[in-house]
Amino acid sequence: MIIGLTGSIASGKSTVANMLKEYGFPIVDADLVARQVVEPGSETLQKIADALGPEVITPEGAMDRAKVGSIIFHDESKRKVLNDIIHPAIRAEMLRQRDEHVANGAKTVIMDIPLLFESKLQHYVEKILVVSVNEETQLKRLIERNQLNEEDAKARISSQLPLSIKEQGADAVINNNGSIEETRQQLEDILNKWNVL
Repeated sequence: MIIGLTGSIASGKSTVANMLKEYGFPIVDADLVARQVVEPGSETLQKIADALGPEVITPEGAMDRAKVGSIIFHDESKRKVLNDIIHPAIRAEMLRQRDEHVANGAKTVIMDIPLLFESKLQHYVEKILVVSVNEETQLKRLIERNQLNEEDAKARISSQLPLSIKEQGADAVINNNGSIEETRQQLEDILNKWNVL
């Protein structure tokens, strides 16, 4: 079974991903893949340099994220060019890792995709598990974790699809307002119900 794990910023998705790791499930992490596909010497990084200019590569051969950011922040067409290079590379690598785990005998693979719904990647997975929190908890955790003021924290939260909408697209929801133990119990109940534990 391919399980898509998603949530929103400060919802506790990483906590649940770590629990799934403890159970021994292989995890395809979209954020990690996004870094892997632009590693020094990668084909994707070369394409980015060709499109945005050689100055986006540091002397060490890595992607200069600040420089890329300043280019695409001011130029919508350049941002589209970058996304058109990076997104297919990320998706291809995520699918390659997923298929490799399956080929190696994994019965269950977790695809940890923060923007699963925003990127319309539901067809990559068989079940969708959403980690959700109420708005007050989400805001409080984000302010504490990232040392943000309330306005900045709210802006980050509102840049993503509301959790209430993600919940509607989920096969199961973990309500992460309580303790770690409560979250773990909900996760175990879901995994048992899906017969993957």
